[in-house]
Amino acid sequence: MNYSEIRKFVAPEFLFGKDSRLLAGRYFQNYQIRQLLVVTDPVVSSMPWYNAILMELNEAGLEYSVFMDVSPNPLDAEVMQGTEIYRSNNCQGILAIGGGSVIDCAKGIGIVCSNSSHILNFEGVDQIDTPTPPIICIPTTAGASADVSQFAIIRDTQKLKKVAIISKMIVPDLALIDPIVTQTMDPYLTACTGIDALTHAIEAFVSTGHSIITDNRAMNAIDLIVEYLPKVLKDLTDIDARFHMMMGSLEAGLAFSNASLGAVHAMAHSLGGYYNLAHGECNSILLHHTINYNFNAVEERYKKIMPYFSDYITNPTGNLRTDLVNSVHNFTAKQGIKSGFGDKGVSSDLLPHLAKNALNDPCIVTNPRDAVQRDLEVILEESM
Repeated sequence: MNYSEIRKFVAPEFLFGKDSRLLAGRYFQNYQIRQLLVVTDPVVSSMPWYNAILMELNEAGLEYSVFMDVSPNPLDAEVMQGTEIYRSNNCQGILAIGGGSVIDCAKGIGIVCSNSSHILNFEGVDQIDTPTPPIICIPTTAGASADVSQFAIIRDTQKLKKVAIISKMIVPDLALIDPIVTQTMDPYLTACTGIDALTHAIEAFVSTGHSIITDNRAMNAIDLIVEYLPKVLKDLTDIDARFHMMMGSLEAGLAFSNASLGAVHAMAHSLGGYYNLAHGECNSILLHHTINYNFNAVEERYKKIMPYFSDYITNPTGNLRTDLVNSVHNFTAKQGIKSGFGDKGVSSDLLPHLAKNALNDPCIVTNPRDAVQRDLEVILEESM
């Protein structure tokens, strides 16, 4: 590692801990904002703790409109619809209450409101000229980390692909990270979002954009997630385990937001865009196959990851590559995600198209091993 190299690290202000979700009103008052757009979804809005957040907004004297037409993979049309509601109600800021989809949609609304162009025109890195209005996020899953990242992922409904928008302009102003709200996640969502966070950490650690700053965050995240995700899935009400998973998600988010990601996310975006599959599930299916592909390029990096998965080695071979690939696969399978893409309706005929889209995803740029389309096709074939 070149210790003389200057590296930058971007992170929003965040509050971590029980009942931090109830402080949004106070912070919007500090921003001198009176009219908000609350972005959420129907599932989140039905949770018992949701109304308490709105009550705090009322007590702070804030007025708000609610937009909750957000899909699990947020659509370009939903961003534009939310923008119209923001503008027609003269909103001045955005409160996002939800998982990564809700927060990404909220970021998209902020982008369009400030830059007056269709959301798909901002695809890529540093394509945004004007910062968003103030955005406060209350993340409700332990995985996406959109509340602390420079990323927003929006589904292009015409081309059936996911568009990655990456810019410091969309880092939220504040994240209120409250483990309490994650207790209402079901086992499937808990597993998918947990594996998403694990993938963030692993890809950030082996990314060509990593630094000693992101390495520390990534390793802490891997340690926490591997230990505590199984505990959460054993007892969904275990608040101590939920707390540690939320911390793991935060650490992974800070790592990947600054180091970027790799081929797993590039392919997961392609699959999710075309087939509308759950993002964390895609990551889980792809992760061990992609480690196998990347291994020789960054063997020493993967060697440092191996100890965290030692409990999941079955029939050890003594070969680091084989044992790591198998142990990561065993870990993800034990969290309940065992199927391949063939079981999800993915057609083998479309793998070249999916690989081509993945090769054009910004996340592929920092993958530790250069890839051509056929390389990604093979990984997808292995994941069927």
